[in-house]
Amino acid sequence: MALTCRTIDITLLTALALAGASAPALALPPGHPYPGAPTRAAARPDAGKGVIGSLKHITTIGSTIDSLNGDQNPYGLAIAQASAGSIQAGDLVVCNFNDNFNIQGLGTTIEVLAPTPGSTPVRLTADQRITGCSALAMGSNDAPWLAAFTANLNPIVSSSGNVVDTLNSYPWTQPWGQTFSPTAGPYGAGAFYESNADDGSIVRIDLASKGFTYEKIVTGFSVNHGVPGTVLAPAGLTYDAVNDILYVVDSNANRLVAFSKPGTIPQGGISVSGSGFGGPSASQASVTFAGAPLAAPISSALLYNGDVVVGNTANNRLIEISPTTHSVDGTKVLDSHAPGALFGIAATGSSAASTLIYFNDDNANAVEVLSK
Repeated sequence: MALTCRTIDITLLTALALAGASAPALALPPGHPYPGAPTRAAARPDAGKGVIGSLKHITTIGSTIDSLNGDQNPYGLAIAQASAGSIQAGDLVVCNFNDNFNIQGLGTTIEVLAPTPGSTPVRLTADQRITGCSALAMGSNDAPWLAAFTANLNPIVSSSGNVVDTLNSYPWTQPWGQTFSPTAGPYGAGAFYESNADDGSIVRIDLASKGFTYEKIVTGFSVNHGVPGTVLAPAGLTYDAVNDILYVVDSNANRLVAFSKPGTIPQGGISVSGSGFGGPSASQASVTFAGAPLAAPISSALLYNGDVVVGNTANNRLIEISPTTHSVDGTKVLDSHAPGALFGIAATGSSAASTLIYFNDDNANAVEVLSK
């Protein structure tokens, strides 16, 4: 079956705003054809020029350990786009992957921190249905969507901390990555993209006027079938709205892959292999960069100049990759201690001077920020 639809109450849909689906600028007028990718903006400032080389300071924002049950080991990280419920615009939203005994994949909490040094984490929610949250994404209404690896669900949490849906009717296979695209396409007014660690697939969850549509648009990413703490699979999903590109960190193959106009890729549109891409939409897939210095990368974020920063878990090194030149624009070690510390990256800024790169440091159980 090409499409699987799920209809939910329109009141709930409106309350959630489905992470931006109700925004007038994103909705298509009745009968209006899909307009294609967003108009390409003028060349980005500093395109192809490295940013992280000018960033010298690492500052701790705050602990991510849940004060009530001791959950730790933060994985997912996102920046709130609006003020709603218990979340303020600019807040850092984090999910803990481990429990208080540091057992991998048993964390059940989401924390919210103000983006200022010395912040104290405030629990947004604790729920068994989000167990093993490995990634989260937020749209314009501050409703986190989670990739819950251990629970094998893709829960939606309101900005007040209530689990409003788990999307449990869909065939998840160890959710691992998550990102949001506000770009309207032929299948919906925006979408969340989710990756699966068991079968190496990418799923698009389209946002329609009265429900969701689930489509497995990419298959075949390499996976290692690791247990929590050793998983290498498609991760670090990041969306570039200017150029309508979905970036995926191909962790097990040490490369960064790009999918152009992902909202137009149909179910089964692309298959991934070590030698290239297949399927009817294969021309929309490409390798942005492969090989060293990438080393078991898992997380990524988009910078103002269009570069993608990718975080290695093998050596806690941040790698800046230019999609324009397909080259490395800079590297920086964010934690010189035990490997496996770098999870979850989010960036803001409109220039090198204003760029802030937030990251979860699992050695410190904290959110930290790299700045000028």
